[in-house]
Amino acid sequence: MQLASVRYAAMPLWNVYCPEGTYSAEDKRAFAERVTDLYAEFGVPRFFVGVVFQELPKDSFFIGGEPTDDFVRIWIDAIARRAPKEAQGWWMKRIRETVAPFVTDPELRWEAHVDETPRGLWTINGIRPPAEGSEDEKRWAADNKPSQPVGSG
Repeated sequence: MQLASVRYAAMPLWNVYCPEGTYSAEDKRAFAERVTDLYAEFGVPRFFVGVVFQELPKDSFFIGGEPTDDFVRIWIDAIARRAPKEAQGWWMKRIRETVAPFVTDPELRWEAHVDETPRGLWTINGIRPPAEGSEDEKRWAADNKPSQPVGSG
């Protein structure tokens, strides 16, 4: 699938639920950087991308009613853009490739899903983000921060 023809899910907030101690501080930074790079590859402003690690004690994470210390759950909340139905398989493959270095340890099991929030229910610093591909969005990406619209945004 050609990258230019795909509308990807963006303004992601990645919630990574994992057992305590699964990732070091360096691992978390590398994981978050890799996720951010995935979206930046498509021109998404880097500050749109959030990654939160939710470390859970063994007695607080259950799979099938049993406590677990080997399961990573990735919940991605996408807002700014959507993967069209025909590209969803491709997008999930890109997600798998992105997280592979952090979840392929033979001691870990993992799962991921994407929720899509309507763009109209999203603001950053109280500002409605500019339209995809607009000059304002390009400025936001270059500045790596939100600002008041100056174009047709």
